Amino acid sequence: MNSPISGIVVTGYSAVSAAGIGTTAIQDLVRSGCDALTPIPGDVIGRDGFRWGKVDGFKASDFMPPMKARKMDRCSQFAVAVAGLALKDAGLDLKLLPPGRVGIALGSGFCGVSNAAEFLTGYFTGGVEGLIPMIFPNTVPNSPASNASIEHGFKGPNVTLVQRFCSAESAFMMACRFIEEGRADIMLAGGSDELIPLMVKGFDAMGQMTRTSAPFGEGCGMVVLESAAHAARRGAAVKAAVEAITTIGMLASGRECEALDLLTGSPDSCSPVSLSGTAADMPELLERVSVNPRVDIGRTVGRSLAMGGTAMAVLLASLQHGQAGLHLAASPEGPYYAIRFRGVHAV
Repeated sequence: MNSPISGIVVTGYSAVSAAGIGTTAIQDLVRSGCDALTPIPGDVIGRDGFRWGKVDGFKASDFMPPMKARKMDRCSQFAVAVAGLALKDAGLDLKLLPPGRVGIALGSGFCGVSNAAEFLTGYFTGGVEGLIPMIFPNTVPNSPASNASIEHGFKGPNVTLVQRFCSAESAFMMACRFIEEGRADIMLAGGSDELIPLMVKGFDAMGQMTRTSAPFGEGCGMVVLESAAHAARRGAAVKAAVEAITTIGMLASGRECEALDLLTGSPDSCSPVSLSGTAADMPELLERVSVNPRVDIGRTVGRSLAMGGTAMAVLLASLQHGQAGLHLAASPEGPYYAIRFRGVHAV
């Protein structure tokens, strides 16, 4: 499916990752060829030599009262912080806007997994008496989007999508649809994920720990999408325009080349291309954008099922005036996404 988009602009973005707060640190690492990955402790999987992208410097109390932070899972803390940073970047004061016209669409892969592990451990070790009811609301994937809405006062559309490595891209597409249908003026879109040792043990047991693929990571990235008309009315500084979204459910046997050509089109050789999910592991896809500057944050801060929000934020931060940008995301058996932007479009 190839869907041209008109009348939707990006007015803000931000991220939290192993590199720190915001997109600048990730951009610097991508340009230098360095990374923010750290060794996975040997006792996690019983051997050394592997790395992950842990967000070690994040303090939730920098973004919300400590008592509120204690009631949230780690992914919700990421989401609340990044939503606030992205809104600030967009120059938005929600007190001046109808809350029902502002919403959020968030991708999630493993949101709430640490609380889910704690909750179930209590049951398996202590039966019903071992359960902790207070943490149950944080065991579900939609807790980050819900907590971000509660904390910032969004009362518009609120959805969470879990679609493998393209979870954030699926959320982005739905956010655009809400604006196109007139159900919201402003939508935050992106993804949030966390990473815990128990997950890594599971990945290892399933043979997913390799030294050739990008390591696993955690974090959150969001962009602020806004109808162009609304952005113009408030005199917003527009950072980019959304031009098109192309999606493919799977690569049909015998027609792989046709599908990949549809995704990449004819990218300008000067246009940066960001890669998310398993896109960086597809030689046939990379060949089609081999002349383009590449923004591969997976090998810089790690990858997760919903890291596409962070990848899009970094791509948008890299675009120059009028420059095209292409975001590619893939899951091993599909879906596949191509999202096209145009940098710094005046409304």
